[in-house]
Amino acid sequence: MTSFEGSGADWLDSYKRYFEHDHVLVISPHKVYGPGSNDPALQLRKKGINKVILGGMSSNLCTESPLRSLIEAGFEVMVVTDATAGAIIEIYVGYAALLTNFRMIASKVDNTDNTVAAIKAAYIM
Repeated sequence: MTSFEGSGADWLDSYKRYFEHDHVLVISPHKVYGPGSNDPALQLRKKGINKVILGGMSSNLCTESPLRSLIEAGFEVMVVTDATAGAIIEIYVGYAALLTNFRMIASKVDNTDNTVAAIKAAYIM
């Protein structure tokens, strides 16, 4: 198979317009928490990208680990708080804990509306 189009593993139609561009980098899924098992830093550098925006389903796994690795690799990394989720169980509020970590590690932390406005402003200039 050379394309995911129509396979059931394709992007949701409502999101395709965001992903189907030459400037969008889609990497292979990671097998551990950080990006060490795939090559995002290499792929980003090949495209001349030094700024990354992160969100993820599990903030302490899908977001924090790549955040730490990318920051250590010299990238400027922003975390979008309302595009990131975290576990909330009786004895643990993972999302709240990770917001603290994001603010201490990330280059910037903001919400979706402000992030989209900043991206639009950057493309207008």
